[in-house]
Amino acid sequence: MSSSGIDRAFERRLATLINTREPRVLQNGLKGVEKESLRVSPDGRLEHSPHPIALGSALSHEHITTDYSESLIELVTPPFRESWQLLQYLCDLHQFVYRHLGEQLLWATSMPCMLTGDAEIPIARYGRSNIGQMKEVYRLGLGNRYGRMMQAISGVHFNYSFPQTFWPVLAEVLQESQAGQEFISAQYFSLLRNYRRHGWLILYLFGNSPALCSSFVRGRDHQLETFAPGTLYAPHATSLRMSDLGYRNKSQAGVEISVNSLDEYVRDLTAAVSTPNPEYEKLGVKVDGEYRQLNTNLLQIENEYYSYIRPKRVARSGEHPSQALRRGGVEYVEFRALDVSAFDPVGVNQNKLRFLEAFAALCVLKQSDPIDAGEQAQLDANHAVVARRGREPGLKLKRNGRPVELRTWALELIDSMRGICELLDQGDERKPYTAALDLQQTKIDDVDRTPSARSLQELRTTGESFAQFALRMSRVHKAYFLDLYPPNEQRLAEFSAEAGESLERQAAVEAADDMTFDQFLVKYFAR
Repeated sequence: MSSSGIDRAFERRLATLINTREPRVLQNGLKGVEKESLRVSPDGRLEHSPHPIALGSALSHEHITTDYSESLIELVTPPFRESWQLLQYLCDLHQFVYRHLGEQLLWATSMPCMLTGDAEIPIARYGRSNIGQMKEVYRLGLGNRYGRMMQAISGVHFNYSFPQTFWPVLAEVLQESQAGQEFISAQYFSLLRNYRRHGWLILYLFGNSPALCSSFVRGRDHQLETFAPGTLYAPHATSLRMSDLGYRNKSQAGVEISVNSLDEYVRDLTAAVSTPNPEYEKLGVKVDGEYRQLNTNLLQIENEYYSYIRPKRVARSGEHPSQALRRGGVEYVEFRALDVSAFDPVGVNQNKLRFLEAFAALCVLKQSDPIDAGEQAQLDANHAVVARRGREPGLKLKRNGRPVELRTWALELIDSMRGICELLDQGDERKPYTAALDLQQTKIDDVDRTPSARSLQELRTTGESFAQFALRMSRVHKAYFLDLYPPNEQRLAEFSAEAGESLERQAAVEAADDMTFDQFLVKYFAR
């Protein structure tokens, strides 16, 4: 691609796609969301009570579980073809959860509530089965490696797969003779590489963690400024969650995972979960009969690798994620860099989902050369600078080794997405994808319209601390869900039945265990 940002190959591919016999080729991709929220008390303190039994088993419930902490609820939608169906399901899930939380609230922001320190954050528990114990020990390991504070951060993950009918058309556009699984996986890896190149735009447009409670960084070097008593911020930050203070911390600096091909990705991930780390060896695995981590490798298991986006395939029972990818290829991608939106009761909205769908198509259609170590360092630096300073006037990023203004590059990407949104809008007079794109362009034209700027403006206007603002929004959201009328009684009944069945499944798993936990781990890692 030329340094001016004009991607001739992309323009040719898009034109060919627009002129195919299949004008709706991009429509009906599958979409799902995973949304995390801390459970807090009515006064905004971390809730220490166990995961409510009425919500079912965190181990075996498909749609209501916990993430790293017992206090961190994760709500998971099935895949839907329409984003409104997805959001309706997510809304129903929230309504069900709130009926069983009593006075508790779901925290409305990615960055956590007031915390006294690591010891306050309870590790998630999954019962006495071997797999349940493994999940708990893994989390103990995360706490010992990175600190538990990081485990109190929430996010939204967007899962997406292109419609099956898209692949033969794309193969024709690319003049490839086969559109089988190998081709599909290769195209998803093209997407992953281009997301590494352009994903900083997602932080700019949707980042919503420019400030945090000062308790989060107590005793740590942070270089943040005081916004108000108890509130720290970076004046031009978009997403401190995705900065070096959050998931991009230096602890995983040694973990380099290539996305140049499925083989290289699996190779690097396999190496990371089998290479001992001297720091973790000092921690020990089982000390005085108590587990501290699953092993002493760079990563205990593959899921420990923090990345902005992941290639995924639904794994079979007992299968590691990379084994599933090797067996069946890439099935979908998981966008992981989204902050929880404090301004949306379910943490995400339809315009964001539509934009991400179009952005996925942009990343798969753009020229996508392999990424070498030098380019990867530049891409990491772009993400880091946008997370910390994304709204800074005149901010420059590096493209092909040369400085380019964020605003110029962002507008080029938006412009490239116009034709994609037209394809996604085919047959719909309302043109919802184009409208979603227009809305994002206003955030580039006027930085004050970004969610991160809105959050800071809210703090300035109300005089609230970060914790007070997040608590107020949490209460607003709770009232919204409890007042929704009429509730979807049929779906609430389904959720109730599912909760009961999940508890039965957990009991069955526990009854079926026929080896000790030590034996189970040996067998698991021997696979």
